[in-house]
Amino acid sequence: MTTSTRGAQAPAVLVLEDGRTFRGRAYGAVGETFGEAVFSTGMTGYQETLTDPSYYRQVVVMTAPHVGNTGVNDEDPESQRIWVSGYVVRDPARTPSNWRSRRTLDQELADQGVVGISGIDTRALTRHLRERGAMRVGIFSGAAVTDDTAMLDRVRQAPEMKGADLSAEVATKETYVVPAAGTKKFTVAAIDLGIKGMTPHRMAERGIEVHVLPATATLDEIYAVAPDGVFFSNGPGDPATADHPVALMRGVLDRGTPLFGICFGNQILGRALGFGTYKLKYGHRGINQPVQDRSTGKVEVTAHNHGFAVDAPLDKVSDTAYGRAEVSHVCLNDNVVEGLQLLDRPAFSVQYHPEAAAGPHDAAYLFDRFVSLMEGQRA
Repeated sequence: MTTSTRGAQAPAVLVLEDGRTFRGRAYGAVGETFGEAVFSTGMTGYQETLTDPSYYRQVVVMTAPHVGNTGVNDEDPESQRIWVSGYVVRDPARTPSNWRSRRTLDQELADQGVVGISGIDTRALTRHLRERGAMRVGIFSGAAVTDDTAMLDRVRQAPEMKGADLSAEVATKETYVVPAAGTKKFTVAAIDLGIKGMTPHRMAERGIEVHVLPATATLDEIYAVAPDGVFFSNGPGDPATADHPVALMRGVLDRGTPLFGICFGNQILGRALGFGTYKLKYGHRGINQPVQDRSTGKVEVTAHNHGFAVDAPLDKVSDTAYGRAEVSHVCLNDNVVEGLQLLDRPAFSVQYHPEAAAGPHDAAYLFDRFVSLMEGQRA
């Protein structure tokens, strides 16, 4: 990515790897950027989206037409920086209106060097991605705009998401501790594969002291904190490349420690159990995805951000090296596996975000389920 100063009136061009182009105006930083084009269906929570490490190396297209109306505050970010490679909106707010707003979204993007584009038909772009699938994309603005052939060549030289090993690039380099709120009841070792700040906060609310460890942590480092449970976080990249987290999780399963994974952590559990993973055509991203908890039949409205999924059978219990396993949750839009659980060991995972800072909160009970596993193990 190369950027220069903010310039809302500068011309901008979005170029997809299949050659389709959209012309608009610069939004945020001026320059050029590359990534995988994906769309998010959330109508709110854009700060949480931008600062979610799972969006690393992705250019996010917002399907909601009006973005930026609440500005940017200092309370809602999920990490210390914006992680998206680029941002695409149709109709940016001219003036933010919210009592917590400190600056405009346009200014925040520019200050962090994030190249964006506005004023394009995001509905047409989303329909194109739904039909053709997520693909590489470039955004060019200001002096970076050249002839279409040259820009397309630049896009096609960018790395693909399939085969990308990214979690260690976004994870913490040093262990840190999030203390329990009130009386401490449990200790959890959380493996940071791209963790969002709200996740340890949700555990802390339940009396859990969370030790957040780097993605490169060893099994000895996990058990040095004497954990009552182990958590594997969300994160970016292709799970097929995540050999170290898979080996780490198998070590935890061998010891029988209560285990909970979300998003990337769900894919890691799938691989640890011997299932494969695959790339979805355009993925699930947004805060309105219907998922059924198959143990209760309840349908939850959930927050998603994943482009890969676990290939596990929906119609039977599977035998694994760690006992019986089954698909616990499924997406009602397309029957994608949205959760796994072991029947003979205390381990489960989901493919979505139960912490969902911007909502919805239908899945918050999953943290209570993790607490119950640890209580059962202690008893």
